[in-house]
Amino acid sequence: MKKTTLVIMAAGIGSRYGAGIKQLASVDGSGHIIMDYSIHDAIAAGFNKIVFIIRRDIEQDFREVIGDRIEAVCQKAGVEVAYCFQSLTEIPGELPEGRTKPWGTGQAVLAAREHIDGPFAVINADDYYGKSIYREIHDYLCADHPDNAYCMAGFILKNTLSDNGAVTRGICQVDGKGFLTNVEETKNIRPTADGAEADGRCLDPDGYVSMNMWGLSKAFLGALEENFKTFFETDVPASPLKAEYLLPILIGQLLQRKAVTVQVLPTHDKWFGVTYAADKTAVTESFAQLIAQGVYGEDLYADL
Repeated sequence: MKKTTLVIMAAGIGSRYGAGIKQLASVDGSGHIIMDYSIHDAIAAGFNKIVFIIRRDIEQDFREVIGDRIEAVCQKAGVEVAYCFQSLTEIPGELPEGRTKPWGTGQAVLAAREHIDGPFAVINADDYYGKSIYREIHDYLCADHPDNAYCMAGFILKNTLSDNGAVTRGICQVDGKGFLTNVEETKNIRPTADGAEADGRCLDPDGYVSMNMWGLSKAFLGALEENFKTFFETDVPASPLKAEYLLPILIGQLLQRKAVTVQVLPTHDKWFGVTYAADKTAVTESFAQLIAQGVYGEDLYADL
């Protein structure tokens, strides 16, 4: 069976969450954070390696809250752990004066390229995706596919909204065979009485969205690096302080060029995550329900 890697993007500054590092907030009575559940589900599905993408300035907090504990769990399970660091200055050009905003999820994954030696999945650190989708993505990655054939977890929009503010989602168009034809990064999505809207535009609540859970080949890293250079030539001069190199936007561009295929793996699990500080209570209650239902044990890692 192929070696598969889970890449966890945990370098976000948590701008909407207020004080504290949102990825490190405990969500159950045992001190586990959302990442614990993601890592548990990935190991149970068969992933062999975990790569954390973080920032240098949060490394100590990260290791104390989850890193050291996860390394011990992974050592027992025979799973490798690696760290890499997203940096504002690791770029194919000059840093614009006054730039403090991170460069986005595309650059984050590039930071992990030295630790990726086969097919890999990418997730956000602060999103709970459900157990079943890890198995599906792992199985996809272990099967034989062309280097330009990827997959994506297809969530239902209404299952991914927050009651506490607007969210950003990749609104997807999917053909009759289950392949992604377009993904549009859409900000300011809010629930409404009859569905959802973004800046006055009505959205299909039952449509597919991307939650940045992708299954990718090692060859994707070449396209990621090459297009980062193009991004610096075109997008950065137009918006030097705010331009972001985002995975959904790049994959959408590759789809338009017919350079890749992306199979959508549907999931009807309900997403939850700590986008806003006010989300934490609901997320904690949701994990308590999953534990009460037997989806997870009180001793989370005991079944691995």
